[in-house]
Amino acid sequence: MTLYDIKPKFQDLLRPLVRVLFFRGVTANQVTVSAAVFSVIPGAGLMLFPDPRLYILLPIFLFIRMALNAIDGMLAREFNQKSQLGAILNEVGDIIADAALYLTFAFLTGVSPWLVVLVVLLSWLTEFCGIIAQTLTGSRNYRGPMGKSDRAFVLGALGLFIALWPQYSIVTNIVFSASAVLLAWTSINRCHSVLVVKNA
Repeated sequence: MTLYDIKPKFQDLLRPLVRVLFFRGVTANQVTVSAAVFSVIPGAGLMLFPDPRLYILLPIFLFIRMALNAIDGMLAREFNQKSQLGAILNEVGDIIADAALYLTFAFLTGVSPWLVVLVVLLSWLTEFCGIIAQTLTGSRNYRGPMGKSDRAFVLGALGLFIALWPQYSIVTNIVFSASAVLLAWTSINRCHSVLVVKNA
């Protein structure tokens, strides 16, 4: 079970906005690039000014980033905007956005930067395993338990927690340790699913 399972309902909520963007000439690639830029700017801001109170903005940034991520996919699929360039931008944009927003935690006092870097690297690995699945089976694999949407939810909630209770920022190390385990599990799940399909 992963938050990706509720993506269709989330897309239904966004569909009216997607139609408006399409009729105004906005392209899927423009949205993809905007999502990456939108992640880098606040991420850099939090790295430069790692005041725990500012981390209350992180769930907002992550939610908008996920919304943009859904919008670019809908524009591509539903309005015939799929392209090889779009596929490249989508994958590269995801790893840039993950790094920009998640690395902000490494700048908080008491947080192990190595744990944060490990989670970022494992996040990239889960996406790489999903791409491997697509290469071998023709279908992108989004298995959890720590997919992109799940990561955004967990780390957004962590940002809110830190903003409200900065004295307990040490909890960040616990959350990132658990996330690292779940991300490794996710990578194994995605690769295992490919083997099951290929051997079926």
